Amino acid sequence: MDECRGAGSLGLQELIHACAASEDQEVWQELIRRIHPVIASTILRTTCRFKETSRSIAEDLVQETYLRICANGCRLLREFHADAPEAIFGYLKTVAFNVAMDHFRSRAAAKRGSSSAEHPIDSYLENVMPAAEAGGPTPASMERAILLEQIDRHLHAAEVRPSERRIFWLYYRHGMTARAIAAIAGIGLTQKGVESSIHRLTDLVRSWLAGDVPPRREGKASSNPSSL
Repeated sequence: MDECRGAGSLGLQELIHACAASEDQEVWQELIRRIHPVIASTILRTTCRFKETSRSIAEDLVQETYLRICANGCRLLREFHADAPEAIFGYLKTVAFNVAMDHFRSRAAAKRGSSSAEHPIDSYLENVMPAAEAGGPTPASMERAILLEQIDRHLHAAEVRPSERRIFWLYYRHGMTARAIAAIAGIGLTQKGVESSIHRLTDLVRSWLAGDVPPRREGKASSNPSSL
């Protein structure tokens, strides 16, 4: 860092590069001052969606986010590149959101088999999965976008057929009813078949969020679309 300039005068991109390249306490304190509200608010929103009210857990997850940022010689910062420096905030929201989701998946896996009737992940799905509201980007809509991207990658990795993924997203992203989806040319399923497909893939996503073992390959479950 230029000795004639304080950390507070550095642009965001300069500050990120300075932190990635050194352990200078001043530049790190300045970076934390700028990014902490983004990380803390993302953690708090996610814990609230899971009905987790413990302040200590939220604080632990914030610290875990910082540990992840600093891991492997600050690899996340060193490898961050974007045209707009402000893109780091969306990047950090993704990191914080993933830290929180890892926590709740791990906790759900540890509690699997308990007699509790209410499952926080089910509540989370109900709150996040419905079609997005109209309007500009909001913290909640950005969180939803992160989750949907991860779900899409998971469905692809599970080898879910493209036709079934299309049905899943028509229902969850676009808010179409099973009846309306079944009426689309080329879908090739009855309303009941569409409902069955949506139900099965929702269970698949729920199992993934709960930290279950990798799912079976849905794409090879049946060679007859009418049986879905």
